[in-house]
Amino acid sequence: MPSPISASFSDFADIDAFTRIPRVTAVAAGPDGRVVASIDEVDEHGSKRRSALWALDPEGLTPARRLTFSTDGEDAPRLTPDGSLLFTSRRPDPDDDSAEGAAAVWRLPEHGEAVLVARTPGGLSVSGVAEDGSILAKTSVLAGATLEEDAERRKDRKAAKRSTIWHTGMPIRRWDHELGDVSPRLVLVSPDGGVSDLTDGVDTLALSGASADLSPDGRTVATTWTERVERGQTRTGVVLIDTDSRERTTLLAADEHQEYGSPVFSPDGAHLALTRITISTPTDTGYDFLEIHPLTGGEPVGVDVGDLTIRGYVWSHDGTLLVTGDLHSSGAVLAVDPSTGKARTLADTGVFTSLAPAPDGSLFALRSDVATPARPVRLASDGERTELPAPGSVDALPGALERVWTDVGGVRVGGWLCLPDGASEADPAPVMLWIHGGPHSSFNAWSWRWCPWLAVARGYAVLMPDFAMSSGYGHAGLNRGWPRLPEVVYGECEALLDQELERPELDGARTALLGASFGGFMVSWIAGRTDRFSAVVTHAGSWAMGQQHRTTDAAAKKMRVHGHEDQQPEWYRDNSPHQGASRVVTPVLITHGNRDYRVPVSEALRMWWDLVSGWDGPPETMPHRFLQLTGENHWVLTPSNGRVWNETVLAFCDQHLRGGDPIPEILPW
Repeated sequence: MPSPISASFSDFADIDAFTRIPRVTAVAAGPDGRVVASIDEVDEHGSKRRSALWALDPEGLTPARRLTFSTDGEDAPRLTPDGSLLFTSRRPDPDDDSAEGAAAVWRLPEHGEAVLVARTPGGLSVSGVAEDGSILAKTSVLAGATLEEDAERRKDRKAAKRSTIWHTGMPIRRWDHELGDVSPRLVLVSPDGGVSDLTDGVDTLALSGASADLSPDGRTVATTWTERVERGQTRTGVVLIDTDSRERTTLLAADEHQEYGSPVFSPDGAHLALTRITISTPTDTGYDFLEIHPLTGGEPVGVDVGDLTIRGYVWSHDGTLLVTGDLHSSGAVLAVDPSTGKARTLADTGVFTSLAPAPDGSLFALRSDVATPARPVRLASDGERTELPAPGSVDALPGALERVWTDVGGVRVGGWLCLPDGASEADPAPVMLWIHGGPHSSFNAWSWRWCPWLAVARGYAVLMPDFAMSSGYGHAGLNRGWPRLPEVVYGECEALLDQELERPELDGARTALLGASFGGFMVSWIAGRTDRFSAVVTHAGSWAMGQQHRTTDAAAKKMRVHGHEDQQPEWYRDNSPHQGASRVVTPVLITHGNRDYRVPVSEALRMWWDLVSGWDGPPETMPHRFLQLTGENHWVLTPSNGRVWNETVLAFCDQHLRGGDPIPEILPW
């Protein structure tokens, strides 16, 4: 049997094997023509994913070749101007254990062994590389410490088992980690490995989640900079830092209407591409505008990206700005003339990430769609696409993918329908309706977390609409249904579902409703307003919105848009799912991670109490279930937990749609 790292995959009924498919997560291109990818695989216990670096054939003719083999893994490849390969790894330094376990920057020559470049106790991640080999990196120090004091302070804190955090404002959390115990910093790593702090003594919030870049000459850093303002709100602007003097100047200051993000220097250092983001209100969501700012004076150039929702951008070697994002339930790459802001389409079939321009004008990237996991590709200047051989390919799917559309009040609503092999009028397939998260997201790419083909392999059809507020349909599409109006979203989803259920090969009497995050909020809301579904699955979903808006890590944004209950009583009355608790009659499976700070686990706990305490029959007849993931956050990242989650969700749907056996009190997987 071939090794899992090299074999392609087709058995979607085997969830454990599916979990172990290698995943290509990043690609980098160098001036010497080399292309390197980062590829994850699961360890033998299913406890974590471990990454390694692989050399790819840029012509797509020969198989990939593995470059690194450490047990700690290697990630974030970056080929530098001199052709060196930089990467990050937690592998130990045989000469120094003071920062053991922290991610360090390593350099791998084309021939020979990797050498340590730099390490700090707070770990390092590369943000930019100058032409002279200087590296801009992000790290952190314990709050109140300097870079020089950090190692000893961390040692003392660990020995004392001290875990206190002193807060002076909001926010205090982000996604799955606490804020305030450490202070993020930007450091400059010299070619000889010396590390100097560019942001000594800054507020712990200033660089939290920062996006930064280093100018090609190594003299200037451009970074986002976040400050607290009144009433628990924050504002993010862009500052420039002189790497010699450490002097900081504000390039763009945020205000109550807009803020800024993702600055990237042009190859000549004369321009900065960045995103201007309008601040969301009760009537308008936030919109992203791509701009090119000259650093020597003059007005910025706005870029017209059409309906594209921007997900990333890089500069090509000739000074063209390459932009990628969501577009019409798929994606695109645009090539932008920085002098005019005019864009032409380089590719518009599939979702492209990890853009890596090459000196010859070609572009390397990862491409995905609903039927294909991320694969490394080369795009020629005329858009011709070549796939590069790499581990993790998928062979035959257990069904077919169809693009579907319907009309709702004059608005064209699209989505994808995954049909299982063998579905027919004589043997119609049960149907799952999936509602995506965000809500500014799209069913446009392969998902390892929510992979429809696992359900299709079990005989289900899966319908995935791109409803109101989905990305890739312009600003009007993002704002349709704002501020998060479930009635609008469900109206569009139900219209598409009803249309597709007219197909004789689909069984409208056996349907399930599933969603996560915003989708979890949606399905919980729908469960209290209709009994048309046979089963409901909600993951990381909100339940009591007055509670969630105050306890989420994004409380400032939620409260700014929705206010307190006495400020917008109609919204909370009509749209908080808990208002329909007494009307829920459909069996509900709740799944939630304890370390979820975006939608705190208190939402699941309250929903579970409301469902259990509201059940009037004998306890053993209650149909609802709760899968608690104590070590997970907003997502399910541990491979073994992902397997349990998929098995549980499918078994729950099997029980209530297909007459399958009830799930035992103790899970059998």
